Amino acid sequence: MQKIKFFAVLVFTLFTQVAIAQGVPRIAFIYHTSEDTIGWSFEHDRARKDVEAYFGNQIEVSYFWDIAEGDAGEAKMKELAADGYDLIFATSYGYLSGALNAAFAYPDVKIEHSNGYVRAPNSSIYSIRTYEGRVPQGILAGHMTETNKIGYIASFAIPYVLRDINAAFLAARSVNPDVEIEVVWLNTWENHELEAQAARDLIANGADVLMQNTNTVEPTIVAQELGVFAFGQDSDMRKYGPDSQLTASINHWSPYYIRRIQSLLDGTWESTDTWEGIATDILEIGVFSDRVPLRIQEQAADAVARIRSGRLHPFTGPIRRQDGTGWLAAGETATDSELLTMGFFVEGITGIIPR
Repeated sequence: MQKIKFFAVLVFTLFTQVAIAQGVPRIAFIYHTSEDTIGWSFEHDRARKDVEAYFGNQIEVSYFWDIAEGDAGEAKMKELAADGYDLIFATSYGYLSGALNAAFAYPDVKIEHSNGYVRAPNSSIYSIRTYEGRVPQGILAGHMTETNKIGYIASFAIPYVLRDINAAFLAARSVNPDVEIEVVWLNTWENHELEAQAARDLIANGADVLMQNTNTVEPTIVAQELGVFAFGQDSDMRKYGPDSQLTASINHWSPYYIRRIQSLLDGTWESTDTWEGIATDILEIGVFSDRVPLRIQEQAADAVARIRSGRLHPFTGPIRRQDGTGWLAAGETATDSELLTMGFFVEGITGIIPR
């Protein structure tokens, strides 16, 4: 057995050395969550598998789970850069400062940061317009609720999360002016126990539809158990809530990763800022539950079609801020700059935003 292990290590080492010697680009993906999650990191890793199938031996790919955000993430990126990796995909918002610092420290290495908002000459940022997926969710939630109360399990009070909450609420209010939303902040992306408890607390407070910006399937499982509705977050979660999931927002990163790695191979890679959504199929809306009446399914599907064609923007006025001050006039649409820096709730949402 020891001989077999030694031989395996030797083969891997030789393969790596040959790959480097032959100039095969080395690509790394780092994930902030554990491997057993379904959702954000799962979809990035599913795309990584697509990348390997697409490029084959043209590239060498490595991936790393449970790399904490902050200092640990920065240290890992610098370690990979020093080890000769050509392109590093940092797949979580919390890698922001680490990705930037690593890019400045290793100007010959290319670093791409998911959900970021600042970049260096050798780094790029890429995101999905997840708020677009909140429109059909909000429409379904507004129609399907019987208590007129939506529970929202939120991670961090950053623009990405605030956009999603606001878009969901506005869509729900567009079909049900009596709907309310209660937001619970967890200050974590992934915590099975906290998410499950938050789901139970929201349901106990009257919510009969749950939404989330967190990374486990616990809210869907609790919704199934207690007989309320939920939505798949970043992945299709129907198998965890066959009766509770109304639809899902599903992230498809494969086209982006393939495009960027191809540019590396072609020598045309440039620092870019990419923000795509339903129109380019990087964001997919899952199938609607049979429990949703057909007329409501059609209304939600029509909203998705209008977003795809550019006829509908989720943030079109008149919209006021939570404190009653004006934001968007009638017919006015929010700019990307306003969305990327969003730091407030829209009018009608109660509760506070933690600072």
